Amino acid sequence: MLVRRETPADTAAVRAVHSAAFAAPDDPDGVPVEAGLVDALRASDAWLPALSLVCAAPDGAVVGHVVCTRARIAGEPVALGLGPLGVAPAWQRRGVGSALMYAVLGAADALDEPVVVLLGHTDYYPRFGFRAAAELGITPPVAEWGAHFQARPLTAHRESLRGPFTYAAPFDDL
Repeated sequence: MLVRRETPADTAAVRAVHSAAFAAPDDPDGVPVEAGLVDALRASDAWLPALSLVCAAPDGAVVGHVVCTRARIAGEPVALGLGPLGVAPAWQRRGVGSALMYAVLGAADALDEPVVVLLGHTDYYPRFGFRAAAELGITPPVAEWGAHFQARPLTAHRESLRGPFTYAAPFDDL
């Protein structure tokens, strides 16, 4: 496996990964919101090409994707929103998701980003250093998200990064 930056040639494969990864069992032909979300994020001013990563199988096929986009804390563009993270079903539970997470966190840290925030499973993301965002003074856009709203401080993190969190605009359309 190779984790690398997404290229324009990967757009259809990234959409296919998210479509398969998030397909609803009762509507397998429907297009999951995650697939459309990546397209909308790519077209927004919050898109950060260096933080859109794919995982390629040995044959070159794209089998996973993760993206971080510009987000805000207390109105300031000082954070990243992670998501979606998708892995093709045949490649799930084989380390692809973990490889993508470690790669995107490393890339964000190398770019001097201070914090990555996400809404996700409390049994999965803590292994990557995520914890309840409230512990860092970062409040969710939706109070009911509770412990599922998580943050990962990076090397450039500052205690002063506190306040309400806002995802990139395309998240508002979900």
